[in-house]
Amino acid sequence: MNAIEFNHLTKYYGVTKGCEDINFEVKEGEIFGFIGPNGAGKSTTIRTMLSLIYPTSGSVMIFGKDAITYGSEVRKDIGYLPSEIFYYDKMKVIDLLNYSASFYDHDCTARIHELAEVMELDLNRKIQDLSYGNKKKVGIVQGLLHSPKLIILDEPTSGLDPLMQQKFFNLIVEENKKGATVLFSSHILSEVQQLCNRVAIIKDGSIVSIQDVKALAQDAYKKFTIYGSDLNHGKFQIDGVSELNVSEDKVTFFFKGDVNQIVSIISQLKLKDILIEEPTLEEIFLHYYE
Repeated sequence: MNAIEFNHLTKYYGVTKGCEDINFEVKEGEIFGFIGPNGAGKSTTIRTMLSLIYPTSGSVMIFGKDAITYGSEVRKDIGYLPSEIFYYDKMKVIDLLNYSASFYDHDCTARIHELAEVMELDLNRKIQDLSYGNKKKVGIVQGLLHSPKLIILDEPTSGLDPLMQQKFFNLIVEENKKGATVLFSSHILSEVQQLCNRVAIIKDGSIVSIQDVKALAQDAYKKFTIYGSDLNHGKFQIDGVSELNVSEDKVTFFFKGDVNQIVSIISQLKLKDILIEEPTLEEIFLHYYE
């Protein structure tokens, strides 16, 4: 059974496109990535799916029920972490979480304290005294305190330091092992590759590709930046190299293929430094989908 089914979902703000003709399914028990550059339409798609805003056309089914017609019912099984979080500043964290828990028909007290311990969140501080990262932790606890069947995460790691990001990833994996389905929206490709089974890639409000993460990794380009002397020659003009820019002391390019070819060329050069990195999603879109 599918946890989520998007059926030609479209949202326009007047004449401005938010998302258009969104079609994909998320299977129950899956961690599914939803990726694209900032402004691509990820948050609009998610908010429309949750009936926080209404679609221009199309529909979304959540656990077999229409997300708008049965919105109040299906949302009881959803934990949602929005990309931006706003709270009542003068409330204590514990009071806010207890208030959130009051909307559900079971006692969430033990779960709140368990999650707060994992996320190293001080429950007795006031919201106004928290950093952006700690407010994000509040949102994470709030989204998971009722043990939802479907977890929707919209840019969840912004504001978290790398150590806390890893704790958060571990937490999501544990929830998934317990049976929760996860929709993970991000503009950071490495996060999605670490967590997800499949990904839908959105650009300019439309789905451009749905791929298995392993296939995405195999297709991925690497971005090379090489510093040295006397680099202005044609050795890097080989199959698999694109966007080649060469000067006397610096070479930059993207490469897809057998990395040993590049290593062989580099071994003949006198280098000062080399940087090999994953291209940004924006760069991937430029090269894959232009």
